[in-house]
Amino acid sequence: MTAPESTGRRFHAYTIRHLDDLLQRAPLSEEQRLRTRAVASVLPFRTNQYVVDELIDWDRPFEDPMFRLVFPQEDMLPAEDVDRIAELLKADASKQELTAAANEVRFRLNPHPAGQLQLNIPKEGEEPIPGLQHKYRETVLFFPQQGQTCHAYCTYCFRWAQFVGIADLKMANNDVEQLTGYVREHPEVSSVLLTGGDPMIMGEPVLRRYIEPLLGMDHVESIRIGSKALAYWPQRFVTDPDADDTLRLFEQVVDSGRNLAFMAHFSHQKELESDIVREAVRRIRSTGAVIRTQAPLIRTINDDADQWAGMWRTQHRMGMIPYYMFIERDTGPQEYFSVPLARAWEIFRDAFAQVSGLCRTVRGPSMSATPGKVAVDGVVQIGEEKVFALRMLQARDPEIVGIPFYAKFDENAVWVDDLKPAFADRFPFQ
Repeated sequence: MTAPESTGRRFHAYTIRHLDDLLQRAPLSEEQRLRTRAVASVLPFRTNQYVVDELIDWDRPFEDPMFRLVFPQEDMLPAEDVDRIAELLKADASKQELTAAANEVRFRLNPHPAGQLQLNIPKEGEEPIPGLQHKYRETVLFFPQQGQTCHAYCTYCFRWAQFVGIADLKMANNDVEQLTGYVREHPEVSSVLLTGGDPMIMGEPVLRRYIEPLLGMDHVESIRIGSKALAYWPQRFVTDPDADDTLRLFEQVVDSGRNLAFMAHFSHQKELESDIVREAVRRIRSTGAVIRTQAPLIRTINDDADQWAGMWRTQHRMGMIPYYMFIERDTGPQEYFSVPLARAWEIFRDAFAQVSGLCRTVRGPSMSATPGKVAVDGVVQIGEEKVFALRMLQARDPEIVGIPFYAKFDENAVWVDDLKPAFADRFPFQ
C-alpha cells in the first residue's frame, strides 16, 4: 500500500491517492473502484488508520454504515456525472481537464447553502471579514485557517466545499486580532464557536492562540469547539503528544469562569464503542468542559429510531449531553442521504420516546436553513388539514424564535424550501 501521509503527530491520513489500495479490502470490481474514484474526484475523501482499522467492518462493507459514512459510493452523484468523470480517469486525462469537469459538478451541488457567503459574513468597514460568520445575534463562528481539514471526511458533510481546493469557496482566517477585534466591538456576542473543518486537527499552541485572547472579554460566556475528533481520532485527547497540553487549555477556559462546550459529532453507535473513545471523553470531562452531541439524520447510516435512542443513552451514560438531531442540508449528495421530513419526525419521536428525561435534552429534527434553525415539532391534523408543526429554534431575527407556525403536509418534502405555508400567506421569516 502507498505510504500514508503523516501530519507529524502520530496521525496518518489516507487521501484519494490511497483509495484504490484501501478498496482492495472490499469485494469491488475494477469498474466499481473506478466509479468510486470518480465520485471521490468530486467530493472530498480523507480517512485515517483508526477509522479504517477500528470502525469499518470489512467483512460486510456494503452493509456497514461506517463504510458509507467515509467511503464514496457511486450513486452519491448523478450517473451521467459519474460516467463522465470515470471516462476521464480511464483516459488518463490531464489534471486540468479532470478538475474542470469536477468543478462543473461541484458548482451544481449548492456548495455553500443557507446564504453562508452572502448573508452570514460581517464587514469591517466595506470589506467582508473572511472566515467569520455572524448569523445569530449571540454567536460568532470562526474558521481558523489551520483547522480547515478533518481527521476523516464524512461523505454527507455539508462543509465539503471547504476541502476541494477552490479558493473562492473556502472560509478561513488566521488573523487573531481580526477575530478578537470583531468580538470586542460586539458585546451582544456571548459565544464564539471555532469550527471548520475541525479545529482539533490543530496542535495545542495554535488552538491556544485563537482561544486565549477571548478569555479577556467579559461578555464572552462560552467557547465552543465543533469537532468529530472524538469519533475519528480520539487519540487526540489521550496519546497525541500535545493531548495533555490541550486538556490544560480546556481547564484554563473553565477556570476563567466560562463554559467550554465541546460540540461532538457522533453519527453512529459504532463510533462510541472503543475504549479509547471512552477514555477521551473521560479526560475531556475531567477538565470541566461540557460535551454536547449532535449529528444529522442520514439515510442508510442512522435513519433508525433504535440507533438514535441507543446513541443518546450511551452518550448520557458517558456523561455527554444529547443536543441536536439535524436534517441533512441542501448541499452535496443530499438526494442520496436525505430523509423526508415526515419520516425524520417519526424517527425522532420514536427515539425520544425510548429514553429517559435526562436524555431529552436533544432538539430536532432541525433544519439549519437560511432564516435559522427550523424544528419539525410534529405532523398534526387541524380541522380538515394535515400540516407540519414547525418552530424556529434559532433565527436571524430573534423576534421569531420559539413562535410556532405551520406548513402544508408534503410526504416528499426534505427541506424547508419544499414547504408551503398553512393558515397564512407566508412563513414568519418571509
